[in-house]
Amino acid sequence: MAKYPRLTAEEAESILLRNGFELIRSRGSHRIYIKSKIRVVIPFHSKEILHPKIIKQVYQAIENAE
Repeated sequence: MAKYPRLTAEEAESILLRNGFELIRSRGSHRIYIKSKIRVVIPFHSKEILHPKIIKQVYQAIENAE
């Protein structure tokens, strides 16, 4: 299993946007992105590092959306 980099929510957001995902809505501290029926939810909390499972979901969503 590949080791994923440690990312903040802002860094994960920029990766998603560069890969064609669109911000469809935000609710509280969570932002929801979509591309071709693949949805990713990113929790935004004051410059904290995201949990490794969330980072893995981001990279898998990018992989599956291509």
